[in-house]
Amino acid sequence: MPFVQDRFAIGLWVDPPRTDTHYKWLAEAGFNLVLAGFQKEPVTRLLALLKKYKLKGILWPQGTDAATFPTDPNLWGYALKDEPSATEFPQLKARAEAIAKVHPDKLAYVNLFPDYATPGQLGSPDYVTHVKQFIETVKPAVLCMDHYPIFHPDRDGRDKYCGNLAVMREQSLAAGIPFWNFFNTMPYGPHTDPTESQLRWQIYASLAYGARGVLYFCYFTPGGAEFPKGGAIIAMDGTKTRHYAHAQRLNAELRALGPTLMQLTSTGVYRVKPTDNPAEVLRGSGLLDLKRAPEDPPGDYLVGAFRHKDGRRAVLLQNYRFAYSAWPTVVFDAPLESVREVDKVTGKEAPVRDESPNMPGLQLSLGDAEGRLFLLP
Repeated sequence: MPFVQDRFAIGLWVDPPRTDTHYKWLAEAGFNLVLAGFQKEPVTRLLALLKKYKLKGILWPQGTDAATFPTDPNLWGYALKDEPSATEFPQLKARAEAIAKVHPDKLAYVNLFPDYATPGQLGSPDYVTHVKQFIETVKPAVLCMDHYPIFHPDRDGRDKYCGNLAVMREQSLAAGIPFWNFFNTMPYGPHTDPTESQLRWQIYASLAYGARGVLYFCYFTPGGAEFPKGGAIIAMDGTKTRHYAHAQRLNAELRALGPTLMQLTSTGVYRVKPTDNPAEVLRGSGLLDLKRAPEDPPGDYLVGAFRHKDGRRAVLLQNYRFAYSAWPTVVFDAPLESVREVDKVTGKEAPVRDESPNMPGLQLSLGDAEGRLFLLP
């Protein structure tokens, strides 16, 4: 049976040393997927830790003979290549087919370039062509890419991040496969050290576009001249940075929302900019309007629309601003008593609560970069 993703993936780049303490920390931070290949301890040790802490792994195997790859119920599959050129796709196809013959239930995992890679890096004339060629040639079970937006005050890369997510959404829907994406967690090159709100923004934007997995770059701080500041979730000396608590809080929400997210299929994404008329932009989304009080600034939102497996609809409403909260008057296209919110603590459905009952209409608050998930008839 081919690989089938059975849970929302919360993963990472640069796995920690294969010690009991480090894997206990992974589990306590809410991760459930380890891309394992940066550490040198025996694979048997890795498999024992995955089992003990109920984690899944994707292994960078040694060698190319699939018959020699270790197999284990807690291994989702094997990583073949990070950011390949299109010229490598035929070789990756052959390797994926070899894995399928020996390990038919395992994932042959490849991570693609972001859309800001050059045509020379891509080996393709443009990014959409690159992703299509990859799907048509390699026939992956999961689509994945990395894109790290700039958060400089004078350089805002968030719309470009959403543009890359839009390509992944479109191509994954056409192929009938899930997509994951890496997002930035640490300072390097031109990137500032993300705040917790900026981490939250990246995660919930991915969810709005229908991602079924998000992966932190990086978990354990890598060495080398590219990362002189350090600052990943775990420092190079093996201690926790402030990003550990950030990830722990965010991953708790992902684990609560995950079972519902895995039952959703994206039907549309709507960007409501401050200069837009929300009622016009949101047609067909499940929301009729996002109004504001006169004293509030114009709204800035990202809205993902979905179809649930049980036939219901879903709406993920995200505050696009990561430095300010939002307090919209939300108008659903269904009677309020029929709308449910997925609780980010329990994962259970609950009636929608008006947070300002002394004001006309339904008031909902959204913290900085916060997303909230609603189910509609």
